[in-house]
Amino acid sequence: MRIWLSAISFCLVIFFEGCTPPQPVQEKSTAVDSTALYLEELNQSILDHERDPVLYNQRAKLFLREKEFDKALKDINKAISLDDKNPDYYITLSDIQLLLGQTENCLTALNRAAALDPEGREARLKMAQLFLILRNYTATFRVINELLSLDAYNPRAYFLRAIAYMEQGDTAKAVGDLMKAVDQDQLYIEAYMQLGELFSLRNDPLAEGYLLNALRVQPDNKEALYMLGMYYQNTGQYEKALQTYNRLSVAAPGFRNALYNKGYIYLVYLTDFPKAIEAFTDAIRIDPDYTDAYFNRGYAYELNHQPDLAYKDYKTTLKLDVNNSRAIEGLNRLDQAGYVR
Repeated sequence: MRIWLSAISFCLVIFFEGCTPPQPVQEKSTAVDSTALYLEELNQSILDHERDPVLYNQRAKLFLREKEFDKALKDINKAISLDDKNPDYYITLSDIQLLLGQTENCLTALNRAAALDPEGREARLKMAQLFLILRNYTATFRVINELLSLDAYNPRAYFLRAIAYMEQGDTAKAVGDLMKAVDQDQLYIEAYMQLGELFSLRNDPLAEGYLLNALRVQPDNKEALYMLGMYYQNTGQYEKALQTYNRLSVAAPGFRNALYNKGYIYLVYLTDFPKAIEAFTDAIRIDPDYTDAYFNRGYAYELNHQPDLAYKDYKTTLKLDVNNSRAIEGLNRLDQAGYVR
C-alpha cells in the first residue's frame, strides 16, 4: 500500500513546522528581502544585547531555515552556554542535529529538553518523530502514548501515530487516529489528504469528502487536486475528473500528469480522439521527453485515422524508449493496414 506521506518526509516537515494553518507563499524576492531584513535586525539586537540567549536562539532558527547549519549550531550552542536550563534551546539544537544526520545527538538533546520540562509536549513529539524515522515503532508508540496521557488533545500526535500504524500495515487503527486528528484540528490538511488517500485505495465515497475538506483548507493544493481527480477517474466520474484536472492545470500549469490523465480519459473512456490529442500535446509541451504521452497521442492519431502523425509519434516513442513494445505493435498495425510512408 502506498502511503501518501512517508514517515521520514512527514517527520521532517512537522519537526520544524508544527501544525499551523497554511500561509500564502511569498514571491521569492520578497521572501529573500524579508529574511535579510530580519537577519540584520537580529544582528543589531545581538550587538546591543550580546548576553541575551533568546536572540541567539532566534538567529539559530533563521540560519536553520536558510540551511546554514554551521552558523545555526554556533548560535544555539552560544544560547545554551548562556542559559542551559531552557528546554526550547535543546529543541532547536535537536532540529539542527537531525538535519546534520546526528540522530544520537538529536535524541540526547530531546531527552535533555524533556528532563527540563517534564510536562512539555514539543520535545516528546519530536522524540516520537525521530523514533519513527529510525523505524523504532515500539519507542514511537511508547512516547506518543506518554504524550497523549499528558494531553489527549494533540492532533499532531494522533497523526504521527497514524503514520506509524500505516507503516505497520494497520490501516484500521491509522484511520481512527487520522479521524481524531481532523476532529481536533479542522484545518489539518495532511490528515485530510491521508484519509482521502486511504479511502481512495478502496474507491470508497468517503474519499471525496476528505479531499474536498483538504481543498477547503488549501484550494490550490496540487496533491489534493490530483488525488481527487484520480478518485473521480477511478470511480468512473469522468466529467468531474476532467473538471478537477482543469482546475489543477490552472493551479499548477507545469503539472504534466493532469494533462496526461485528461488525454487518457478522452482516449480510453470517452473516445473523443481530437480532445485526447490536444491534451497529450499539452503534456508533451511541458515535458518534451514524455514517452507515454507520445505513445498515447500516436494511438489517438491512429484511431482518428491520421496514420502519418501516428507513425511519427510511435517513432518518437521508440527514440525515447528503444524497446517500447506498444510502439512497435503500433507500427506493425500501421504496416498491416497498408500505410505507406
